[in-house]
Amino acid sequence: MKKYAVGVIGATGMVGQRFVSLLAKHPWFNVVSLAASTRSAGKTYEEAVAGRWMMADPIPENVKNIVVKSAEADIKTIADEVDFVFSAVDMKKEEIAALEEAYAKCECPVVSNNSAHRWTPDVPMVIPEVNPEHIAVIESQRKRLGTKRGFISVKSNCSLQSYLPALHPLKDEFGLQKVLVATYQAISGAGKNFDSWPEMIDNVIPYIGGEEEKSEKEPLKVWGKVEGGVIKPAASPLFTAQCIRVPVTDGHMAAVFASFDKKPALDVIKARWASFKGRPQELNLPSAPKQFLHYFEEENRPQTKLDRMLENGMAISIGRLREDTQYDIKFVCLSHNTLRGAAGGGVLMAELLCAEGYID
Repeated sequence: MKKYAVGVIGATGMVGQRFVSLLAKHPWFNVVSLAASTRSAGKTYEEAVAGRWMMADPIPENVKNIVVKSAEADIKTIADEVDFVFSAVDMKKEEIAALEEAYAKCECPVVSNNSAHRWTPDVPMVIPEVNPEHIAVIESQRKRLGTKRGFISVKSNCSLQSYLPALHPLKDEFGLQKVLVATYQAISGAGKNFDSWPEMIDNVIPYIGGEEEKSEKEPLKVWGKVEGGVIKPAASPLFTAQCIRVPVTDGHMAAVFASFDKKPALDVIKARWASFKGRPQELNLPSAPKQFLHYFEEENRPQTKLDRMLENGMAISIGRLREDTQYDIKFVCLSHNTLRGAAGGGVLMAELLCAEGYID
């Protein structure tokens, strides 16, 4: 596999920092360009994140002295020096949408952590193990944009990563009808830590703006079909969601209740989870977990503190599967929201796009 020159736009925020940290020793990707707002432009990356570096590991040596560019003013310069960019910018949604399209039209593929293009019909919203076939819509998107190389791909909302993969191996065979999910989401999902958000210490907030709508609608695009050059969302199953912010640094947990046309036996469900492999596992991609779905038999697992870093934070942890009195089954699941749910999922999607020939 060739070595790709990559950029990170929005490199100074929490997700941007996670991208930079993950890419420091990546076997395929070499960070050559970093961009952020005009406040950071012109500074070295070390200067730009001074006093606000939030990763456990120190700033990678290979990026400390990269001079940060303006994500908006230096699009052409950045596009000319990279093979593609990761997008983690913090702007208004319409501004993000325009910015990412501008990069794509400069023949620079964009792998985005942002939500701005999740509902653009010809933009694939990919969980690599679940709907890798959606990247085929890129050819139609390129025709619309008038590009040869440039395109936009996005990842889904971080909270979906915990429960959607667990439901996926059961959906078609047993006819998934309806899902009730309550998510318990870490503060890093808001780009915060306890130093910057002391109000969250010893506190729970029962509202996260826009999160419930995303949790109810985005699964239907992920499970949709590519038809006529666009992704047509699935009509079912029905989702209802409640999303709660909890005093945890990293890790989104979900309590899931599901009903089916044909109720599966519990041992059959566990077997489906144990045997499930996706395209990243088939391709042996660098960031792919060997075992994507892990089931814990212990009654008190998964636990956020114990299990969020399973397989470098890229696996899904599941536990407490049992029958329910109102739905067919219920279970609990967990994912690392800034690894599998954000930057790590973006890196894995980029690996998939490279391996499948969409980034040359």
